Amino acid sequence: MDASSTEPLQLCELAGAAPLAALFADLPEFAGSVDAALVDQRLAGRPALLLGAFAGGVPVGFKAGYDDGDGVFYSWLGGVHPQWRRGGVATALLLAQEAWARAHGYRELRVKSMNRYPAMLALLIRQGYAVCGYQAPVAGDPFAGKILFGKRLAPG
Repeated sequence: MDASSTEPLQLCELAGAAPLAALFADLPEFAGSVDAALVDQRLAGRPALLLGAFAGGVPVGFKAGYDDGDGVFYSWLGGVHPQWRRGGVATALLLAQEAWARAHGYRELRVKSMNRYPAMLALLIRQGYAVCGYQAPVAGDPFAGKILFGKRLAPG
């Protein structure tokens, strides 16, 4: 099953990351550095949202974020299975996260990305996000720096 599948995409809020464990292992960008325990730990004890995208009951993408204070929701982490990329999954997750944040009274959504993820950079710009900062890498690789994007959320 892949993005050309006729299975409808279902987005749902998750109480924990366990249903996404197999997906984390299939995302080459994470190279084993992200698992359900890490996601659950990062989101624990604060207002947060964990969205899963499923096709035929199989996880194909996710988006995780949390309250960053002062009316800002921080979109921390997300990913789409390689076989499901360029099929609208990331856009659907981003729009659902924005709608949730707006409905919960957030006035701004922020996200960091890197030059090594050009598809994500393009998605953010296409969806109206503006570059609002840069976090230089600690050492060495200039491509390891993080670009901060922000989007003001109109009241729902």
